[in-house]
Amino acid sequence: MNLDDWVATGAHELADVVRLADGTEAALDELLQRGLEWLGRIAPYDLAVVFELEGAELRARAARGALASPDVRTHRIRLDDWPSIRLAVEERRSRVFTEEDHAHGEGDPFDGLMDFPHGHACMVVPLTTGREVFGIMSLDRTECQTYPRPVVDLAEVFGRLLALSIQCIKQGQKLAEATLHGEERIQALDRHLEAMTEQAGILEGSRVPKVRDLARQARLVASTNSTVLLLGETGTGKERLARYIHDASPRSQRPFIPVNCAALPSNLLESELFGHERGAFTGAVRARSGLFRAANGGTLFLDEVGELPPELQGKLLRALQGGEITPVGSERTIQVDVRVVAATHVDLEHAVAARRFREDLYYRLSVYPLYLVPLRERKDDVPLLAEALLRELAPRVGKSKLRLSRAALEALERLDFPGNVRELSNVLERGAIRADSSIIDVAHLRLTKPAGKGARASSPPSEGDALVSLAENERLHIARVLEATGGRLYGQGGAAEILGIPPSTLQSRMKRLGMPRASDR
Repeated sequence: MNLDDWVATGAHELADVVRLADGTEAALDELLQRGLEWLGRIAPYDLAVVFELEGAELRARAARGALASPDVRTHRIRLDDWPSIRLAVEERRSRVFTEEDHAHGEGDPFDGLMDFPHGHACMVVPLTTGREVFGIMSLDRTECQTYPRPVVDLAEVFGRLLALSIQCIKQGQKLAEATLHGEERIQALDRHLEAMTEQAGILEGSRVPKVRDLARQARLVASTNSTVLLLGETGTGKERLARYIHDASPRSQRPFIPVNCAALPSNLLESELFGHERGAFTGAVRARSGLFRAANGGTLFLDEVGELPPELQGKLLRALQGGEITPVGSERTIQVDVRVVAATHVDLEHAVAARRFREDLYYRLSVYPLYLVPLRERKDDVPLLAEALLRELAPRVGKSKLRLSRAALEALERLDFPGNVRELSNVLERGAIRADSSIIDVAHLRLTKPAGKGARASSPPSEGDALVSLAENERLHIARVLEATGGRLYGQGGAAEILGIPPSTLQSRMKRLGMPRASDR
């Protein structure tokens, strides 16, 4: 078989695996095993291993051959200990180890694990595509000779094909993680949103006049098809209010689909919103309808719309004005009947002035703006909100009829909650987990500041402090929280949880404020 035929046949075989892949880790493992099997047809080996790059280490991911023992499958290689392997990855070129390398150089990556003779056949093939580096393939044979140059060249070509196939499956994994599909997605969203409806309904029964007015305005606009823009601080319950508007509208029996514009990479967001055709980009192994079509007849909630990339703003404007979308990779337009409710904490007028947001899109979104009231301005609603939140939390923490002691409730009423309803929910959930019974006391809440009149989550500036802009104050507060968490964004006790916002939103805000990226550990 000549080179062209061999490459074409191998590419077709890998493509078949990718086409049948379901975006799981098992599909990737199958691809790697099939790749090693195919490579053995032109580069015989006693041991072939695919190593995946993890930081500064290579971790064995797949292995084939007579010497593929369980120890091999858990083997790790530190790149700092192997300059020749690091160079092969950086230069995207295969590397063969000679007898001189084995005897007087770095040795063999399996020294101490395998008893290969010095001078045995050994080759490293980088698995890279563009700027992406998956890892390497290593091939070893007990025969004391080096792999000939034509074989090395073929292996290098195949390594690029395998890397491209890996990238396809990885892209499919990202798409699968970003969204559920069809009815399964809608059912999951409905289960989540049912728990939110009761809390949004508290607006009508609020003890605060401007909150009751917000509920009245929301019900007025709900009966129309007008676009609504929800404004206010993070954590004030924008998604809950969007669901409230949907449930009060003639579209209530149709889907309510939320999407966070800041939570997805821009290259996935367009496909997520408008769909794509099969083969439109690497990893598009099947066509997708997109969320606009999933919400047809219903409501699409675009959260953090102020973070929408500039290249997508024009397409969103077209969808709002004409009810038309164009899937990625398609030239045909599709009519949709979708009511859009958008939300942002960003000052869109300032973003328009700075040319970060299209002026025509801003006016199209803000047909009927609604301003959500921060929790510190509706303290009288804390008991009602806490009661509803505890009913939602009870199944999650495995305790029924959760309630607050009088001391705990009084302590919560004295806090300002800069993270608003989301922060209140987090505080209650931590307290419910710590409580030995269904009663949550003030000690279980572990509030960061003594609960005195006017207590705040962060200390107010003293008289001698310099006055700074709102953005600078936000940057300083985030920096203090990151310092307290050792730079950790995610998980329990992470900066995102303390600030009461999703980690993706925190990362987006840090980027906007020009802050260095924190550790994700």
